[in-house]
This record gives sequence, C-alpha cells and structure tokens, in this order.
Amino acid sequence: MTHQVRSLVMTDEDGGPERLVLIIQDVSDRFEAEDRFEQTFNANPAPALICRLSDQRFIKVNKGFLDLTGYDRDEVIGRSVYEIDLFNGADQRDVAKRCLHDGVTVPQMEAELGMSGGGTRLVIIAGQPIELHDDDCMLFTMADLERRRVAETALVHSEARFDRTFDMAPAAMMMTSPEDLKLIDINPAFQRMTGYDQEAISDQCAAKFDLWETPSIRRSMEAALRSTGLIANLDARIRGRDGALIDCLVSASLIEGGGSPCVLWVLQDISDRRHSEAEMLASIEAVMKDASWFSRALVEKLANLRVPPSSAEHRKEVADLTPKEGQVLGYICQGADDATIG
Repeated sequence: MTHQVRSLVMTDEDGGPERLVLIIQDVSDRFEAEDRFEQTFNANPAPALICRLSDQRFIKVNKGFLDLTGYDRDEVIGRSVYEIDLFNGADQRDVAKRCLHDGVTVPQMEAELGMSGGGTRLVIIAGQPIELHDDDCMLFTMADLERRRVAETALVHSEARFDRTFDMAPAAMMMTSPEDLKLIDINPAFQRMTGYDQEAISDQCAAKFDLWETPSIRRSMEAALRSTGLIANLDARIRGRDGALIDCLVSASLIEGGGSPCVLWVLQDISDRRHSEAEMLASIEAVMKDASWFSRALVEKLANLRVPPSSAEHRKEVADLTPKEGQVLGYICQGADDATIG
C-alpha cells in the first residue's frame, strides 16, 4: 500500500511544542491511477505531450510525438509550448493561447506542426487540463492529417486533369446523373456536334430534350447502365438541336465525379464513315447489275462485302483472289469508272 504522511505540530499556551500530529492517508488508488495513466500515455500511438501550466513547459512526451516529429526526448522536455510551436499556422491560435493561460480546454484546431529536420506536417490538436503529481497541467493530443492533405491535393490535381481532358477531347462527351440521366455537363465537342450549349441543357434530362433517335434506344441504354454500369461502342443515332440525325458510336460508364457518382458518355460521330460505306455499297450494287464479265470468285467477294462474314473469314477470302481480281475489287471499292476497271 502507498501512504501520504503529513505532520502538524500543536503548541501550548506559551507557544512551545506540545504534541506532534501525524496524518496518514492511503493514496494507493491515486498512485495506481497515475501509474496506469503513465503506461497508457507512453503506449498510446497517437502523438501526445504534457506541459505544466505554471511555466508552460513540457514535462512529458510520448513515443508517438517523437516518431511523428523526429525530435529526441531531451529536445522536448523542458522547452516551452511556443519553442516547439504547437499552434503554428492555426486559425484559432489566439484562442489556444488564451485557453492555455486560463487552464481550460483547448478546442480542436488544425495547425502546422514543425518537424525536427525542417518543414511542417498538418495536424489536428486539442488540449485537456489535467492534474499530474499535484501540478496543474495541460495534456495535448493530436492526429496526423498530412496523408489526408496529400490525398486531397492529389484529388484536386486529378480532377483538374480530368476537366482539361474533358474540355479538350475531340470526341463529344457529356456527364449525366445515374438515376434520371439529368445532364450535368457537356464538352465543347458535344456542343459543336449537336448544336446544344450549356444553357440549353442545364438541369435537363437527356430524354426531355429528345437526344436519342427513338425512346427504345434510350431505354435499352438505361437498362444496360442499371445492369452492368457500362456501355461499349453501341451504334446509335442522336438528334441534333436542328433535328438532324447523327450516327454515333456510344460508350458510357459510371464514374465518381466531384464526390458523387455520375455517368460519363462518349459519342463518336461516325456519320462520314457511314456515308462512305453507303457510297461503296451503292457502287457495288451498280456494278453487280451487269456482272457477266466478272469471274465467279469476284462476284462472291462482292456479295460478301454487302453482307460481310466475320473479319477472319473476310481476310482469308480476299487473300484467295487472283492478282487481277484483287486489282478489280480495289478499283470498285475506290469508286472507279468502267473504263478504269476495264
């Protein structure tokens, strides 16, 4: 057991000592509590320090603080709160100083804690008044926020890169909400392709301003997004602001944008390609009206171009043509006239 002993000398009428009174108090619980606090304080991985309020100098520091800052214990013990400036860069620095002076709780605040080797780390710090070894003290605890700051900075840079890519992309792009496909943003390429501007689509649903050629196309895309969250290279037609239909390859994916989910759409205009394909098919139709002077093999290859088989089979069959047949097929695909083909 641990006891605290105090003495009191009682005097007689003449002021001389008459008797000695000893006051013995069992303080085992208190010492056990202080011992538990010491163990907890030292084992706590969170950085912590204790300063004496009378002179505002540190009397204890744990390993968490030493690991965070790189200081040695001897570099901290005995130094003042402002020599190792715990409130550097804090918005509420004056509040912290006043609370420390008055011995009351220091509210949580962010600060730039100086490191032993130079530089700072972002921390959140708070102070709680305690009594330790009969001294009024302040217990400071903190949490390292540097990783959060690095992550936030990286996120800002990532979002900035995405914004630049979105605006500079040559393909038409738009972002919509995942639930009702309400338009959030469109890029300049989308504006050039469709004629819609940001003001025209603000807070509008893609269905409301009749973007897709038919409602069934829109419903099939919504169903694909709900089931897989992805659309890849889907042939579809969209309607421009002037009503003209535009052939597109449509891709879409659910992404995180600005902290909330959204759908990123990419619409590649393939109208010119479709026009070229239509012209080639028209040329084939024209020459096949009088195909008596073609070899049977060339006629079959022209038919396959109209209704192509798989790409592997197509390459094999074209490779089987004689040099002359291959030359004639090339002229036809280029739209050459009869004199050139002949």
